[in-house]
Amino acid sequence: MQSNYIFRSIIALGIITMASCKPEFKTITPSKGTADFSRYIAVGNSLTAGYADGGLYLEGQQNSYPEMIAAQMKAVGGGAFSSPFFTAAQANGSGYLKLTGFTASGTPTTAAVTTDLAVRDQITIPPYGNITLYTKYTGDLNNYGVPGIKLLQITSGGYANLNGYFERLLPDNSPAINTSYLSFVTAKPFTFFSCWLGNNDILLYATAGGASPTDQPTDKGTFAALYNLAISTLTASGAKGVVATIPDVLSTPYFNTVTLASLLKAVQVSAPTVNALYIQTGSGAVRAATAADYFVLPLASANLIGTPNGAGYPYGLHPLNPITSQYVLDKDEAAIVADYTDSYNATIKSVAASKGLAVMDAYALLNEYGSGKAVNGVTVSAAYITGNLFSLDGIHLTPMGYAIVANAYIKAINTQYGSSIPIVDVTKYRGVKFP
Repeated sequence: MQSNYIFRSIIALGIITMASCKPEFKTITPSKGTADFSRYIAVGNSLTAGYADGGLYLEGQQNSYPEMIAAQMKAVGGGAFSSPFFTAAQANGSGYLKLTGFTASGTPTTAAVTTDLAVRDQITIPPYGNITLYTKYTGDLNNYGVPGIKLLQITSGGYANLNGYFERLLPDNSPAINTSYLSFVTAKPFTFFSCWLGNNDILLYATAGGASPTDQPTDKGTFAALYNLAISTLTASGAKGVVATIPDVLSTPYFNTVTLASLLKAVQVSAPTVNALYIQTGSGAVRAATAADYFVLPLASANLIGTPNGAGYPYGLHPLNPITSQYVLDKDEAAIVADYTDSYNATIKSVAASKGLAVMDAYALLNEYGSGKAVNGVTVSAAYITGNLFSLDGIHLTPMGYAIVANAYIKAINTQYGSSIPIVDVTKYRGVKFP
């Protein structure tokens, strides 16, 4: 009996001890801190617009990171937030890519969605080529994301004539020739902003394999001057905000899915003696490719490798018919991309510090998740198709990827301004959509 008594006493003591050590769950009261979120605007390019899968369409717009941030800001006094959504009847917007399946070897196959588009016209403007115009948007506007825009173009009054996504946002009675992007986004009062400009000033050079004469890297000094101008204009009336750095484009699936090893492996199935691929470098020289060179994602679907030219030399397998520069970012061009990205990001961080703005380090963030990380039990990485982070174009994000970015913005804002904006539930958003 004594032993039973001792046993019961130990249990009772344990219950008392557990009760006395019961954890206290503190309820965090949402607070705006030192910022005013009553009218938040988002300034930026395709990433801000919600571009995904090689196009801008309604689902992507609805899952843009500014939409997510604005929804969370409502808990701390955030006001209405309007994005230039395509209508349900034209939900596929510009058109986009969808995953249709996989080949016997496991290579993904995609197809273009070309129905229910919001395309109203196509015009030709020499020497820029064809410009697609989209159904005009009318209504309030907070998300000013314009796919394709460079920092170099934000002060150009004629830019809307060259970018249908921007032209779509302008009212019919607003002559495009007189409306610059920077003046447009600051025309109405706002209290808080996010700014993710500058990506395209190096991205377009990289994705074109360094081969586009109109998409060379923006001069570093010019970039610094324009970024200072943009942020000075956005903060001129006392608005606070958050800026983002430029991601490491060389870490995206666009540059890491098609590799020298994968190309050689495919070729050696039918030509086992082939042990080299030949590329045309940015300087015009031809040489054997190395692991330090980057092949772009579109090379996978171009089906060019091994195709003979007029002289009978197989594409990529002979120095007299090399893989052309548009499909490869050689090691010297890759070094240029890395150098300019570092310079641009140093400018962004310096300007943000001088203005007391929050910084969302997209370069660090996407590398962190890109190398592989579990998010609420879901593995996220930069692996093409299976990684959940990047969409089918290999550059832009999935809804899940945009949710991760939204949370990084929110955390940066809360740290800088002492606010307590709730974070987004990332698991509510999808990765790549399978057929």
